[in-house]
Amino acid sequence: MRSGIIAVLTCFIYMFSSTLAWAEAETKVLLAAEDSWPPFADRTGQGLSHQLITAAFSIEHIQVESLVVPYSRALMMARKGQVQGVFNVTRERSTEPDFLFGEEPLFVANASFYYNRNRPLNAQNKWQLPKGSVVGIIKGYEYGDEFAKLSQQLHLVPVASQEQLLNLLLLNRIDAAIMFDKVAEGFIKRMGVEEEILPAFSNHQSRIFLAFSLQNASSPKLAKALDEGLRQMKQSGQYQQIISSSRL
Repeated sequence: MRSGIIAVLTCFIYMFSSTLAWAEAETKVLLAAEDSWPPFADRTGQGLSHQLITAAFSIEHIQVESLVVPYSRALMMARKGQVQGVFNVTRERSTEPDFLFGEEPLFVANASFYYNRNRPLNAQNKWQLPKGSVVGIIKGYEYGDEFAKLSQQLHLVPVASQEQLLNLLLLNRIDAAIMFDKVAEGFIKRMGVEEEILPAFSNHQSRIFLAFSLQNASSPKLAKALDEGLRQMKQSGQYQQIISSSRL
């Protein structure tokens, strides 16, 4: 009789421990955050994207753990299922086959062509850029659905960082660089080149998402939780408060 009771208790304890472990796993999410896109995400694990994602998941009782890595590596980790999601992905034709997206973007970001004041661009918009124009971009970044066609008339120079783009412009190694405006503002000011590097015209407008891994079975549930958290933040005013505090 005692052995039977012990067996039942052992089984109950095992089931209870398993349930707790499952619940703990479900209340944490491991994400890859890029390291060179301030004010949205920087090398210290800070920025607007971190604030919005953490706050939205917190409403749904989900704790966020972020690995800060270069953007191209972050994408690779999510594709392989090494993390459950990746920060700051533009939802467009090139990314939709590789990731699961929710309905609510984190925010919308504008990107423009930038040039050296000493070498003005001979164009009024991106389609007027002369064939063979040398344009710097960040490796792995998305530049809108039109970019695949536009890039056919350009010579692209992929680099790893925003500083490299600006240095190439300053050295006249490239004709232009595509940079997200808020990111460009910060780096241009930090490098003290406000007089030398200027925006020319728009490239595109991005709806920026937290993209979820297709290799993770919990991705649909996490996407739904993030959507719900963002909606509640917008209804309560918390979303706008965070945006305003970031001075965007």
